Amino acid sequence: MNDGKMEHSLNATNLADILERVLDKGIVIAGDVTISLVGVELLNIKLRLLIASVDKAMEMGINWWAHDPFLTAGAQAPAVADPAMLERMDRLEAALATALASNQTTPMKGHK
Repeated sequence: MNDGKMEHSLNATNLADILERVLDKGIVIAGDVTISLVGVELLNIKLRLLIASVDKAMEMGINWWAHDPFLTAGAQAPAVADPAMLERMDRLEAALATALASNQTTPMKGHK
């Protein structure tokens, strides 16, 4: 019987339960915004938002943060040079120095 008092459900869900469900299952929110003027489309924005836990996102194949240099620990480390590339640069610099040296001693054609 209701005697004017508010009844509370025993199966009430609190915010933590809702958040746990959302992160466990994931939510996708999608929408398109188009701005047109006199029938001419000026701007079209496609919005896609996925809210999920990291585990759920990785399960779905989404792991862009693992390769983002600003979000990974390796982003702060300097890049290691390729030894083959360094060797090639040394050979090119030596060849350029040789070519410049021989060009300075050889008179140019057409000049006296």
